[in-house]
Amino acid sequence: MEPQVLPAALAAHAPALLVMIPLIMSAPAAMIKNGRVAWAIAVLSVLASLVLAAEIFLATRADGAIISYAMGGWEPPFGIEYRIDALNAALLLLLGSTGFLALMFAGPSVADEIARGKRSLFYSAFLICFAGLSGVASTGDAFNLFVFLEISSIATYAIIAMGWRNDRQALTASFNYLVMGTIGATFFVIGVGFIYMTTGTLNMADQAQAIAAMNGNRAVEVGFAFILVGIGLKAALFPLHQWLPNAYAYAPNFVTTFLATTATKVAFYVIIRYSYDVFSVHTGFVSNAMIWVITPLAIAGMLVASTQALFQNNVRRLFAYSSVAQVGYMMLGLGMATSLGLAAGMLHLINHAMMKGALFMALGAFALSYGIRRIEDFKGLGQAMPVTSAAFTVGALSLVGVPFTVGFISKFYLIQAALDAGWWWAVAAILISSVIAVFYVYRILVAIWVTPQGETDKGAPRRVPLAIAVPLGVLALANLVFGVYADPIVSIARAAADAAVYGGVTP
Repeated sequence: MEPQVLPAALAAHAPALLVMIPLIMSAPAAMIKNGRVAWAIAVLSVLASLVLAAEIFLATRADGAIISYAMGGWEPPFGIEYRIDALNAALLLLLGSTGFLALMFAGPSVADEIARGKRSLFYSAFLICFAGLSGVASTGDAFNLFVFLEISSIATYAIIAMGWRNDRQALTASFNYLVMGTIGATFFVIGVGFIYMTTGTLNMADQAQAIAAMNGNRAVEVGFAFILVGIGLKAALFPLHQWLPNAYAYAPNFVTTFLATTATKVAFYVIIRYSYDVFSVHTGFVSNAMIWVITPLAIAGMLVASTQALFQNNVRRLFAYSSVAQVGYMMLGLGMATSLGLAAGMLHLINHAMMKGALFMALGAFALSYGIRRIEDFKGLGQAMPVTSAAFTVGALSLVGVPFTVGFISKFYLIQAALDAGWWWAVAAILISSVIAVFYVYRILVAIWVTPQGETDKGAPRRVPLAIAVPLGVLALANLVFGVYADPIVSIARAAADAAVYGGVTP
């Protein structure tokens, strides 16, 4: 790997370091009782991972190279391989960027929601979660992927439960997620076992070669089905999404912001990797799974979850159901099994992180100032917190798909891919889901901006802490900048889609 940002000696170990730094630094973060110091450790650790991710991203973009890193010097398939191409390099950069911005917001959010004596443990658990997600995005070993999935999941259960100080339902939400997550992990590891039993290797690149040579095998197909169910649950694919609304609604605001921008995206990546790389999406079994399972569930999720969002009064819960619908958009692109469709799905993955990052961060600012969650309590926010309300509005309009926002770009490419595939009914589903989104977003924006003078008790305008204003401003601006000048994000999504098929075939 040619160095782009870092010295060669450091760049050579970048794939391992971006996972190991946050994982190792979680220990001192837990031992130091000062929450601010623990926060600083978390910020520096994630920043280091972001720099390393940028190094890897630039290296893969320079010549389309695939970076192979043998942990401990043990060459695959005997050792664990970290295998990074343009697909997971883009995901690692997204993880680092959103993780860093979320941590800027964490300072005031955690101080308000997490008990003083638990803050260092909270940041330690966050670092473990971040390391686990980074590991999932980096590894080329199937069992190592399972281990990292569980590392991130267990830490996530903990940081959701720590929201009990503000709402005891955080404990119930965490337990529900734990049960569902354990079921998903069980399905995944059973699937890994079936494939290992048949191929004799855990290295995903070697598995791809062995599966291609088999030309169809029932045990391998059963393994794929188990993996699809297990990761579908982690990705909140409809109807396996039941854990997500409560988790987003009752977790600490910082946790919801971070999870909304990362967790389901990493699970979506795993489905791509197995569908297009370990397996070939154009083999009969996988192709049928895309057409008859993934695509119908994606469209059902887009329509049903959007409709459920209409009837929510808790705004965080509303946008949680919206996230389930957005997962449907991503899965629809995946299910098309075309280069353009997958690129559109990846584009929506990136853009959705910007949309929901801005929305949930703004909701966190509203909660920090007024402790509000219900739509009727949003009356007058446009007068009391005009800048934050404007940033929220940008994210909401982007979610709907208004022109000159990233949401419009995503939906444009999804519609184009659907038309190219002759899927007019998918175009109809995208448009119907978007119209439904207009209605639930309209309810909130009317409450914020169209409240008659004197009908609000919000008082004088509130100043938002700089730690919230800066990352929120960055995300809101990104929604507009990349909605007007979309070429960089589209280019990344196209490169990621091309890289996704180095073990499969994209027409």
